[in-house]
Amino acid sequence: MFLKKLAVHQIIWVATISFLIISCLLAYLGDLNYFFLIIPLFLMLFLVQDTFQASHTIKKNYPIVGRFRYLLESFRPEIRQYFFEGELDGKPFNRRQRSIVYQRAKNVKQTISFGMQDDPNRIGYEWAAHSIYPKRADKQFFRTTVGNEQCLQPYSASIYNISAMSYGALSKTAISSLNKGAQIGEFAHNTGEGGISDFHLEGGDLIWQIGTGYFGCRNDDGSFSDELYAEKANYPQVKMIELKLSQGAKPGHGGLLPGEKNTPEIAKIRNIKPHIAVHSPAGHTAFTNSVELLQFLQKMRTLSKGKPVGFKICIGRQDEFIDIIKAMKNTGIVPDFITIDGAEGGTGAAPLEFIDYMGMAMADGVIFASKVLKEYGLRDQIKIMASGKIITGFDIAKAISLGADACYSARGMMFALGCIQALQCDSGKCPVGIATQDQKLYKGLDITDKSVRVAHFHNNTLKAFAEFIGACGFDSPKAITPNVFYRRIDHKTNESFASLFFNDVENIAKKEKINLN
Repeated sequence: MFLKKLAVHQIIWVATISFLIISCLLAYLGDLNYFFLIIPLFLMLFLVQDTFQASHTIKKNYPIVGRFRYLLESFRPEIRQYFFEGELDGKPFNRRQRSIVYQRAKNVKQTISFGMQDDPNRIGYEWAAHSIYPKRADKQFFRTTVGNEQCLQPYSASIYNISAMSYGALSKTAISSLNKGAQIGEFAHNTGEGGISDFHLEGGDLIWQIGTGYFGCRNDDGSFSDELYAEKANYPQVKMIELKLSQGAKPGHGGLLPGEKNTPEIAKIRNIKPHIAVHSPAGHTAFTNSVELLQFLQKMRTLSKGKPVGFKICIGRQDEFIDIIKAMKNTGIVPDFITIDGAEGGTGAAPLEFIDYMGMAMADGVIFASKVLKEYGLRDQIKIMASGKIITGFDIAKAISLGADACYSARGMMFALGCIQALQCDSGKCPVGIATQDQKLYKGLDITDKSVRVAHFHNNTLKAFAEFIGACGFDSPKAITPNVFYRRIDHKTNESFASLFFNDVENIAKKEKINLN
């Protein structure tokens, strides 16, 4: 009857104090080692802390017991991923996607048995039509030359490359592994906007990305430095220069490097003062309109002695993109490439509103950019690089069918390094030593092993791409057309990409449908 009249927290108080008294009595009588008193003493400490704190109502109302809620929540992602997640359930990448990357990176069996697990009847399902006259696609054609007539040092890029990830966001061992993998596989490694570190100089070709902070080529006041840029742009490893206007995962949002992460090593690479917080503004200070943007790109091209230059953008306001293309026609300044980053792109950290509700998806962005360039007669002069969850041969083929010339992958390459999608990128506690600066964690990432895995993943993905497009009747990426790719738009109809996206473009005007009535 006494316990029924007490509240839960009062019962916990009574039980904990009783446990402490009984334990002390047993220890005094010699029936319990005094060492074991640490258990009731710690419980008493937790009880006092929980009762008299004001931050967590659950712990205040249910002292000690309430702590289990936060304990269980702390490893909920792991429990879900390892025990309850289905093959197609995980986000942003499901287990089936992650598994194929692991298999290709390890160069082990990559086949699937028994049958498909996706539902071909669901709305939104995408597929490709095969040919009864398959062709053999040769990997020697899996490169594209970036550089128009205004470029003096064109670059032959792989159609699949490492997307932008900075040193600082990634560990030194991760960056070194990616760069060595790029060297082994003969593809390019985008530096990210954090500058060129020693770990980027392991032999792989570089695409140097420059963001709003101008890291590695900035003056003390944060403005762009012609001298520092010219020095680094002429490194032999730098093959292309990419000016970042916006990033898919957080378009229109700047960044912050906290003072505690701004080590002397990072500061030297980025040409900033160490141990102070450094902001990357949301927009550039070197230009304020489309004409000035193109003039800036031309300056970058000149200072690099004619290397390919371009810009990266997640398309938002379409009128602004069209304005840039119009300025190209008016000024005669034509960049060599445009990278279209999709809203589905990844990041180490960004506000939820920007990750989930800002920017155009990669497929829509590539289609729109390609159409605008064609409309203004510039498509043949500018290569389109696509970035946004591209990890399989189908993903590459789809992007190319929509208008891309080459593709990037960031998280696919991270999976090849051993990423387990722990979703801890912004904590500094990445368990596999990729997205961390904690030496105890990143020293476990073996550069020799992981660089080979990155190269294997790239090679095996292109092999799968070759088999896939060959089955569709294409012998090279340039031959891929959107009329063989389909999307289910309702329960009775599949519609081709040509019909969905390009029926207003010459040579793809014929609408193709498969009606299942």
